[in-house]
Amino acid sequence: GLINLSSPRIALTEPGRKLAEGIVRKHRLAECFLIDVLGLSWSTAHHEACKWEHVITDEVEVALSKMLGGPTACPHGNPIPGSGHSNMLLTPLNTIEVGDSFTVVRISEELEETAGALDTLEANKMLPGKVGTVSNRTTDGAVSVMMSDSAQSAPTAIDSFISSRLLVSTKK
Repeated sequence: GLINLSSPRIALTEPGRKLAEGIVRKHRLAECFLIDVLGLSWSTAHHEACKWEHVITDEVEVALSKMLGGPTACPHGNPIPGSGHSNMLLTPLNTIEVGDSFTVVRISEELEETAGALDTLEANKMLPGKVGTVSNRTTDGAVSVMMSDSAQSAPTAIDSFISSRLLVSTKK
């Protein structure tokens, strides 16, 4: 079977893990194609990739990866299984001190599924690889940030739900 129900927690068997990783790989490659090649928005690409992940054959998956240059992460920064992507030490944005700089690295899967979250992040240039500075932090975990290469004239407010799920790196 694909799942093991004999322990207190549901767990994937080895065949179940391989199947799940294959679907995630196809999903993330589809996102790369839909965003990088077709120029779709993050949210549109994510929802389309949810459909594509079930119909992409293994042969098309290999060709897609080759055409895209063998990406190691999806546009949201999440590792593509089987790509050799190594995880770095990341921290949620809401833990960064006021005045400290950060680099956006990964947008959690939970945010990808949250209505409006991808649109908010994309509109505010909070994309993987982009640098910003925390200008304010509230006790509930909400933050205000200034992104380095944005035309914004005032800090962007990011609620605690998003800031606790947006993973960043710092130079400390």
